[in-house]
Amino acid sequence: GEPLQYVLGRTWFMGMELYVAPGVLIPRPETEELVDLIQRSGRAFSRIVDVGTGSGCIALALKKLIPQAVVSGVDVSEEALVIAQRNSAALGLDVQWSAFDALDGAVRLPNGLDLVVSNPPYVPRSEEASLEPHVRDHEPHLALFVDDLDPLLFYRAIAEKAWNALIPGGTLWFEGHYLYADAVGTMLSSLGYTEVAVLEDLSGSPRFIHAIR
Repeated sequence: GEPLQYVLGRTWFMGMELYVAPGVLIPRPETEELVDLIQRSGRAFSRIVDVGTGSGCIALALKKLIPQAVVSGVDVSEEALVIAQRNSAALGLDVQWSAFDALDGAVRLPNGLDLVVSNPPYVPRSEEASLEPHVRDHEPHLALFVDDLDPLLFYRAIAEKAWNALIPGGTLWFEGHYLYADAVGTMLSSLGYTEVAVLEDLSGSPRFIHAIR
């Protein structure tokens, strides 16, 4: 039942070969869709932070697509940051990596950002038993699950920090759970974000949330 990507120690994401191990989620095709949506938005980003970077897949893909941008990847897991740094070195992509706890009210994102992107933990704990064993038994629960009592916990915390860090007109992108994507959009509107949109993935499920500071 161990995922093949962990057995091999590698996977592919946006044309890049990435090292993966049980300390990080295996990047999903939906997350490639997220990066593709950001690219096709046509905006010229210069300062980017990926919150909850895991293997570094989003940050590295954006650095590859926008070489002139200053890109950072942050995560609460030291194990994930070691893996992201390994991928960065192997690919020759200059991304800054640092420890960051999105739920720590005293921690701030750097100012002057024009893009904050995140694929945070969003699987409700109540769904744990229904997950495929190769996910439930092998991938890091820290990166998967959120308490059912507050499924928007990470989105709210990241959105509030992003509000203070993004320049006016800066962009926020999330990947989310199909059951809660619309609620994330409503929450962003309540915080003052504009141009809030919930977009479907290729399977037709509401998955991606976009907003402007």
